[in-house]
Amino acid sequence: MNRRYILFALLCAYWTSCLIACSGTSKKNEVQPESKHFLWKISDENSSVWVLGSIHLADSSLYPLAPVIDSAFARAEELAVEINMNDEEVAKEIGKESVSQGMLEDKLLRDILPPEMWKSLDSLCAVWDIPMVVFEKMRPWLVATTLSAYAFEQAGLNPEYGIDYVLLDRAASDGKAIVDLETAEEQISALADTTESDSAGVYYLKTTLREIAEFETLVKNLIHAWKTGDDDLLRSLLNKDDEEYESEESSSSDQKFKDEIEQRIYVNRNAKMAESIAAFLREDRNVFVVVGVAHLALEKDNVIDALRKRGFKIERF
Repeated sequence: MNRRYILFALLCAYWTSCLIACSGTSKKNEVQPESKHFLWKISDENSSVWVLGSIHLADSSLYPLAPVIDSAFARAEELAVEINMNDEEVAKEIGKESVSQGMLEDKLLRDILPPEMWKSLDSLCAVWDIPMVVFEKMRPWLVATTLSAYAFEQAGLNPEYGIDYVLLDRAASDGKAIVDLETAEEQISALADTTESDSAGVYYLKTTLREIAEFETLVKNLIHAWKTGDDDLLRSLLNKDDEEYESEESSSSDQKFKDEIEQRIYVNRNAKMAESIAAFLREDRNVFVVVGVAHLALEKDNVIDALRKRGFKIERF
């Protein structure tokens, strides 16, 4: 797997990870036009920052982007993204951190996974024609991110059509400065379970294997929700009910792992993103921000609500 592929695997994994979080978007004190996108304008007395919710892997049907998005992007002097996927040094760091935090040293994946999960992974690999040897030294969390990338690809999505990727190319062509909101180490650490037991990683892999069975429908609905600004559909995708899959014996421990993953991937990162946007406003910088749409759409501790609580004016377009 090349570094670029690992990077996109991680980015799309942030989406699938957020499927296990509770969701909903607060609309209090927010302008809601009849036709809307996952695009917000955040303002203080002196300046404004645009924030766009992205799909990291997509298809050509998302383009051209809506005029209001293109216009806001064209006026911006800087583009801020979770991480600059076109930066070779970033790609190297992603590869380095993936090996450091994602590979097993003295045991094999088979030694960690429950027998039924190992069989499910083996069956999926057979269908996708992936040699199991690819995964034998990976920690479960890295297996899950890699499977997510394969699943998106099988569903017809391509990283080159990801909104981040497209806007990064445009920013480079336009001579806009590019700002990273996170480092490669922070991105990897948010997903990585490097504990001796790998218990959270095993739970993450279990949910990924389960969701892959419905991935084609999920992706189709995801693209439609983003193109139409359909909050209800997006929330339904982000709020898939796990209860029917969980036994009474496993629900308590699984809830613990779910909360742990949500805290690392979602709550902690959203707080940092909100602080970065607030800093742009304090410094009167003209920035167009692109982050995964789940960071903006979920109800609990989402970026938009965090900025609203700081007293900024919030408008949705």
